[in-house]
Amino acid sequence: MFRWYRGQKHYSGTYWSATLRNHVIYESRLELARLLFADFDRSVHGIVAQPFLLQTVLEGKLRRHVPDFLLLTDQVPVVVDVKPLHRLSMPEVVFTFGWTRRAVEARGWKYEVWSEPPTGELENVRFLAGFRREWLFSTALLQELREADLHGVPLGQAASCLPVHPASQVRSAIHHLLWTQRLVTDLDQPLGPSHILWQAA
Repeated sequence: MFRWYRGQKHYSGTYWSATLRNHVIYESRLELARLLFADFDRSVHGIVAQPFLLQTVLEGKLRRHVPDFLLLTDQVPVVVDVKPLHRLSMPEVVFTFGWTRRAVEARGWKYEVWSEPPTGELENVRFLAGFRREWLFSTALLQELREADLHGVPLGQAASCLPVHPASQVRSAIHHLLWTQRLVTDLDQPLGPSHILWQAA
């Protein structure tokens, strides 16, 4: 359970995950950003917040740590700790993440320390997340778009590829297909009309 208090520095909340079709908790805006990327990742099929308590004795002291997320992927489970870049060099953080990495990798799992992503990519993923709820889109329209030849078509022109449908609905459906990665484009730069669409491999 989260605690809220006046003047707190972190913003806790819940995020509705399209991967899980359920809510996942987060304790900061940076954790929310990591959730967005996990939800956008097609190899991830499970997301668990604060999955377990790690406990050990090191240098004569009892050490405890709860990782931020456990991602269940097509390969191996990934344990994730989220921390701002400017705090990664702090001795306590280095020490804690060091023994956490050893414990996780000893199981054959992957350990990841995640900090601020590139701004442009984050903004694009955040924008596309607004189109993640599949039931808001016409199944027939999505199927027509999947069958349309949009490979190499600029994003600004794609909305007119099905003139029998309102352009606004087609545009929104294309954004959903970008979220599900049935269509792909360069997400390093802010999405715009000149972005070229490709059919996913």
